[in-house]
Amino acid sequence: MTRKLDVGCAQLGPISRSDSRAEVVARLIALLEEGKERGCQLVVFPELALTTFFPRWWLDDQDEIDGFYERQMPSPETQPLFDRARELEVGFCIGYAELDESGPETRRFNTSILVGPDGRIIGKYRKVHLPGHSDQREDWDFQHLEKHYFDASDTGFPVWRAFGGILGMAICNDRRWPETYRVMGLQGVELVMIGYNTPIADPEVPHHDHLQSFHNHIVMQAGAYQNGTFVIAAAKCGQEEGSTMLGQSVIVAPTGEIVAQATSMGDELITARIDLDICADIKNYMFNFEMHRQPQHYGLIVERRGAVPPPLVDQGQG
Repeated sequence: MTRKLDVGCAQLGPISRSDSRAEVVARLIALLEEGKERGCQLVVFPELALTTFFPRWWLDDQDEIDGFYERQMPSPETQPLFDRARELEVGFCIGYAELDESGPETRRFNTSILVGPDGRIIGKYRKVHLPGHSDQREDWDFQHLEKHYFDASDTGFPVWRAFGGILGMAICNDRRWPETYRVMGLQGVELVMIGYNTPIADPEVPHHDHLQSFHNHIVMQAGAYQNGTFVIAAAKCGQEEGSTMLGQSVIVAPTGEIVAQATSMGDELITARIDLDICADIKNYMFNFEMHRQPQHYGLIVERRGAVPPPLVDQGQG
């Protein structure tokens, strides 16, 4: 018996700074409804799906900054999305900026949640690999200030039993790190849901801009194959506030093959019927962890944060 799941990957076109939550939620609901029409049981939305990508700016007004964050989820503004999901009996995964005031200090996270077909939150993930910088760089047209606006994750990489399988989440830059997939792979993950906002231009290494598309896919294809898991990756894309955002939302099989890919730079839903049982083709053979892993040799991965080359040794005269 197979475990087939009809999934949707909901790419979003640009969201402007002036767009209201209500306007954005209406777009999300439209994609969710399209997913229902096409038989989807689960739809994945991008990172920071409710607002423009505000870490591109250095902002000084704290009230303005906090306006990009959600103090609760669902909120009055996002409740219609949860209500419609429950009515349609379609689950979803969505990324947003989270303002956490539950402790003695206010914390801010780049967060995603998994919501069931009953409209209830199943799990929450907070972004581990925050890219960019925390200092203001006035000579750059656009900045990447996630380290300035977000706190480091306190969740790690959990997985959940849901939708008939084992599901996990990651956000944007997480997709570039093999540790992301392997930690979830060691928990038996069968579907990793990723949202991303990736600008094509990188002011630090502009000579790599032409490789953004290549790098975007290869890291997810490798992560999927090396851990025997499906990957659904939903992008925010298009010309957003003067910055060109990479699209190319994809659904990747455990073999590393791309089974569906967005072709536009706007709101677009791609779908696939995936069979979670084929994850075992990879998990039981090429990447059978129990049979082939040698963790006694992997200590540096957790013992050392940065790379330390071996010392120079005088080879003498030959």
